[in-house]
Amino acid sequence: MKHFNFFLAALTLTACSAPEPDGTIIYPAQSVLTVNAAQPTASAIAVRDGEIVGVGAMDALQTLFKTAEIDRRYGDKVLIPGLIDPHVHMTLGAMMYGLDWVPPWDMPHPDGLVEGIGSKTELLQRITEHNALKTDDTPLILYGYHNLVQGDIDRRDLDRISDTRPIIIWHYSGHDFYMNTPALELFEITAELHKTYEGIALDASGKLTGRIFEDAVAPLLPKLGPYLLNPNHIEKGFNGFEALLAQGGVTTVAEMGYGIFGRGLEDAYIGKHYTAEDPYRLYLVPEHRAFAKEFGDKSAQTIVNMAEANPRILPQVKLFTDAAFYSQTMKLAAPGYLSGQSEGTDGLWVTTPEDLPSLMSEYWDAGLDIHIHSNGDAAQDSTLAAFSKQAEGEIGQRLIIEHAGLITPTQMKKAADLEIGISAASHYVNFMGEDYRPVIAEKTDYITPLASAFAAGLHVTIHSDAPLAPPMPLVAAGRHMTRATREGSVSTPSERLTAEQALRAVTIDAAWSLGLEDEIGSIEVGKRADFTVLSINPLDLPGESWSAIPVTGVMLGGVPHDTSE
Repeated sequence: MKHFNFFLAALTLTACSAPEPDGTIIYPAQSVLTVNAAQPTASAIAVRDGEIVGVGAMDALQTLFKTAEIDRRYGDKVLIPGLIDPHVHMTLGAMMYGLDWVPPWDMPHPDGLVEGIGSKTELLQRITEHNALKTDDTPLILYGYHNLVQGDIDRRDLDRISDTRPIIIWHYSGHDFYMNTPALELFEITAELHKTYEGIALDASGKLTGRIFEDAVAPLLPKLGPYLLNPNHIEKGFNGFEALLAQGGVTTVAEMGYGIFGRGLEDAYIGKHYTAEDPYRLYLVPEHRAFAKEFGDKSAQTIVNMAEANPRILPQVKLFTDAAFYSQTMKLAAPGYLSGQSEGTDGLWVTTPEDLPSLMSEYWDAGLDIHIHSNGDAAQDSTLAAFSKQAEGEIGQRLIIEHAGLITPTQMKKAADLEIGISAASHYVNFMGEDYRPVIAEKTDYITPLASAFAAGLHVTIHSDAPLAPPMPLVAAGRHMTRATREGSVSTPSERLTAEQALRAVTIDAAWSLGLEDEIGSIEVGKRADFTVLSINPLDLPGESWSAIPVTGVMLGGVPHDTSE
């Protein structure tokens, strides 16, 4: 009896001294790709309170976290850091995703794949069909037209479809609109306005062509607002945008132009349609012109204050050097545009080289990171020259060239010397690698040359600029591994990324571009438990297969989300 009492006491003591569960959950996986050079792979991850607390072999984590729960839902999956799309436009995307499309190439849409239209004849026929389907007298607004693929259109082409209903065709770039006569009359666009806005296009006889672009878009938007920004339209488009993010396995996005459509309006729409329960994290990067219009010379300090008060707003600013890649309005060095709708010109400045250094200083000296839309080769010269004149900056402060439509080896070296980052458009090479050759000749060799950027030691990321391309980072990364054009050739094969570089570009380097590399972008102890769940290891596949990798879910801050449907 004494022996039994001793055994019972010992058992009781052991039970009482056993460690209490602390909420740790261990997730074993087929493979874990950490994007952490110190520990590239693992077989399990330990998570507690939304944070990664352990990465390694399953038995080692079980030894370290003796009371941890084991969750085997990812046992046959591949876990990678949560995919990041560091340059999207949520409100613009909601506007565009809520419309019917007439794209020049196949494009994923929330309602399904929309087949590309490859000729002017087919384009005008499609517009005619959309016009016939309308049962009311409201304007017909369609998105996706591209002149280099579908041919030039003007007011007269659209008047033949309807001389009573306003028709507005939104260029693929998002920077140009093409209108028939009723639309020009509805929005009170006259030839006289060309004296104020360069973007009111006139023909040789001084008459309106129907094209409204760049500086003329700003005064047009308030009049288009009732059609593109009404709550029902935005709700449809916002929901569609989020569906595409889920399909792409995206866990973090940055709105790279907060305030363009009015800060109050954007806050209202984001507040209504984005919640903490959504399977992605949304950050906001203020746009200079919008904030300068609202806050004047206090815009830089206002951004600093807002970022301190609201973690969703990043302590960064978006600037523009030149205009748009797709519109053939980016700023080119000689000889300029050889054909296309800007033939005989060299494009447009948004901020002139004379004004850019002081504009940068307003925000740089306030300690803000700068993202600068800089597309053409002439624009890169201006951007690099302006940044070279800036003060040293604070530790960790950075400038990111956004899009980098054309950038030469010499410019790349200067960017590396200045420790500038590159956030490249995911789609320029694939969509325009051949169509741009007659327009800019040998300069097509310098469309987003990312292998050279990596070789120069730059931080390199890839973004969708959604809705201009689908917010699907694996698709984007795969395209830069192949450099394939949509016609089937290869543009500058020497600029292909390796699989490891491509994965970095949509994870840790994407995090770096947003100043968030200490929080997300790799699977390391102390970072947020953000993962994207795949059925196949991307490092085992060639780039042309990355677009078909099944994304089955994400984890955001330790919360699993099934996105397979």
